[in-house]
Amino acid sequence: MNKRYRVKKSAEIESIIKNRKFVSTKNITAYKKDNSETTNFRYAISVGKKVGNAVTRNKIKRQMRAIISEICIPTFIVDLFFVVRPSIIQLSFEEIKKELEYLFKKLNVQIKGEK
Repeated sequence: MNKRYRVKKSAEIESIIKNRKFVSTKNITAYKKDNSETTNFRYAISVGKKVGNAVTRNKIKRQMRAIISEICIPTFIVDLFFVVRPSIIQLSFEEIKKELEYLFKKLNVQIKGEK
């Protein structure tokens, strides 16, 4: 997915968290905020140092970005913020994909292949 779909500023991330609409699984927490200021879907991913070294954290972020670009339809004008917990290291790519699909369904964000 293009870089324009990423939330970069910490003030924007804080506003997403303050909105308080969130869904959580054992490994990932997703915060949602409806956004009328932008014209497209945006997201941010936070992977803390407890998850592992830099190589591990970047691998998880790459996998999540690939999954989001694969399953998400960027027509919804929302901002999403994902917080990853250390237990995600034990999951495979397919298991991470299933968790993200579950989070998107709970947040009412349409994914590809659904009506």
